[in-house]
Amino acid sequence: MSNEPMEVTMAAAEQSIDWKRLFFLVLGVALFFIIYYAPPWPDAIDPQGNHFILTKEGKGALAVFALAATWWIFEVLPIGVTGIAIGVFQAMFLIRKPEVAFKDFMDPSVLFIFGSIVIGLTFTKSGLTKRMAYKMLSIVGERTSMIYLGCFVMTAVLTHLMAHTAVAATMFPLLLAIHALYTSEDVPTKFGKGLFIGMAYVAGAGSIITLLGAARGAVAIGFFKEMTGREVSFFELSYYMAPVGWLMVFLIWGMMLLLCKPEKAVIIGLKERAVQMYAELGGWSRKEILTLAITLAVIILIAAKNWVPALQGIDKTAILLSSTLLFFILNILKLEDLEDIPWNIILLFGGAMSIGFCLWQTEAAKWLAVNWLALFKTAPAVVFILGMAFFVMIMTNFIMNVAAIAISLPVALVIAPYLGVAGEVIFFSALMTAGMPFLLLIGAAPNAIAYNSKQFTTGEFLKFGIVASILLMVVVYLAVAVIWPIMGMPITITPVAQ
Repeated sequence: MSNEPMEVTMAAAEQSIDWKRLFFLVLGVALFFIIYYAPPWPDAIDPQGNHFILTKEGKGALAVFALAATWWIFEVLPIGVTGIAIGVFQAMFLIRKPEVAFKDFMDPSVLFIFGSIVIGLTFTKSGLTKRMAYKMLSIVGERTSMIYLGCFVMTAVLTHLMAHTAVAATMFPLLLAIHALYTSEDVPTKFGKGLFIGMAYVAGAGSIITLLGAARGAVAIGFFKEMTGREVSFFELSYYMAPVGWLMVFLIWGMMLLLCKPEKAVIIGLKERAVQMYAELGGWSRKEILTLAITLAVIILIAAKNWVPALQGIDKTAILLSSTLLFFILNILKLEDLEDIPWNIILLFGGAMSIGFCLWQTEAAKWLAVNWLALFKTAPAVVFILGMAFFVMIMTNFIMNVAAIAISLPVALVIAPYLGVAGEVIFFSALMTAGMPFLLLIGAAPNAIAYNSKQFTTGEFLKFGIVASILLMVVVYLAVAVIWPIMGMPITITPVAQ
């Protein structure tokens, strides 16, 4: 009896093994065990001589962090499943209690992202997305470079008025509609990559300009006031952040034109088609009017929390999720629409919150911050500022941006007076880089929402993110050395004698 069929089957099975995926799957696990079971690491020591011990749990947090980063970057598992692995490894290896590690998956920030995605879904279902897309295309015209610019400017402007997560969720279906007019084929294009990655990056850049773009600004202002006694006003923040935020928007536009130059320079006949298709939509429907009214009401209520004392005690997630309830109560959405929610993205952010809190609560993040910033305690003022901003930029890709600021600002503000550096420039440069995590999908909700387009891989996002992060650090340098001094921000002070 011939063994030939069995040999063919075995050969086919051997060929079907994805060795690259297997390698990085094992690499992630290997990194976890190497870090987790490594001998105790040296204490971090701040300029005042205080010791920060890296506990066994802290080392475990770094181990989970290494595993998750490896699996996320190389996509060995669906990104949401890697998010689940973060909770599993914490519970299995007693890094944090299960009820703590898994509770983070339902953190208000995760539910805020869910609510924002539902708003974007409702815009699509009601027809508002097509109405917005056709109107914008009839204005910006047929050149793909100007379509890039129109989409990026609209994204940035909206982040001045509403949370960048909600903006990304609103823009996402609009960009899908625009890409469908660019090509009828369901395959990634350079134009698609530039459109969605650019939207994610610009959402971050625009969100630093006002307190309405993200929660990080208000929290950081309160934190800075508590530490220094100095309060930064709404308009002062916008005054200093607007030039650097908009500079980044236009630099990202230029970067996308270079790295993701569209296959077509012009979409011939697009403007006429857009005008015609907008006319075919007819008058506004009941669903469109209700969707817009509910969304605007939610945005106004969240924005008013900053000025109306009666609203300050109400959580912004509860306000946002009230829109989800109303969409179903008014039959704008139905039960089957829940199947269109990208649960992979929701689980991704559940895992991101879990590892972020894990690094924070075990003080592994503080240990990293002290070790890093201690390297610059004798450096020139500008180098120290850039070093601190760089640390925040890297950490905000892995943990909550507010947490990245909270662990770095105390150390930076202790060192700053000895180097003759003003506290204001530390605050603004940290807040600037905290708003633009360009490297990983977990860094910000717009990154993950853009990924749902299937126009790019996590590896491609990282590759473009490296370039964008270099641009960001150049802009931080320009802000510290040129822009902010011209605008009147104090950069240096008389050094405190050591």
